[in-house]
Amino acid sequence: QDDLAQTLAEAGHVPDPQAIYDARRALARAIATAHEGTLARAFEAMDQPAPYSPDAEPVAKRKLRHATLARLTLLDGGARAGALYASADNMTDQFGALAALLDIGKGDAELAAFYDQWRADRLVIDKWFAIQIGSAAPDATADVARALTTHADFSWKNPNRFRAVAGALAGHHAGFHHASGAGYALLAEMLIRLDPINPQTTARMSTAFETWPRYDADRQQMIKAELQRILAQADLSRDTHEMASRMLAAKG
Repeated sequence: QDDLAQTLAEAGHVPDPQAIYDARRALARAIATAHEGTLARAFEAMDQPAPYSPDAEPVAKRKLRHATLARLTLLDGGARAGALYASADNMTDQFGALAALLDIGKGDAELAAFYDQWRADRLVIDKWFAIQIGSAAPDATADVARALTTHADFSWKNPNRFRAVAGALAGHHAGFHHASGAGYALLAEMLIRLDPINPQTTARMSTAFETWPRYDADRQQMIKAELQRILAQADLSRDTHEMASRMLAAKG
């Protein structure tokens, strides 16, 4: 969606993040409806009853199966995804099924079960944090991300966990750029809090704001206000100050 926004901007159009999100969702459903039979056959054909293998062919089959599942879930209300999660003997299939369920606003039980099973694996739980934000509705994205910063397993001193949350927030195009400005405000708050702990990560993550000139005047003003808020912090690190100043000086 960010690529579409950039393409529109380069063509002289002001991108509308919500319109892009809605169009992509509509296209996904149209593809699923038009090709339901083909997708269903591919989903079944990519089933692998053999034990989990990390080899190239099984990996490719799982990726294709999860891609078809994502489309089919738009039509079957999560029936296939729920069944796959229940029968999966590996984390990859569980996560693919969970992602499909969360995408249609379901999967609360599976989300809790996934956490309970994998809570000792930090990299897997990073994915667990990120998928909740990435699958949220645009108007709920900032609220979901903010709630996750209060989770017992979120740590401001763990850069991977911070990136899982802040990166997913910034990567949710329609959610981050929601017209309310809530995504901008939350990311700025997170960066301000992280800067004294990890200025390098703060500076890198602040680049989420660098595309501000492509958007409408209201969004531009909100992003500029958040960059100014960051710059107004006492004892702001040099790295973050330089990055925020450069972005603020950018011209549309």
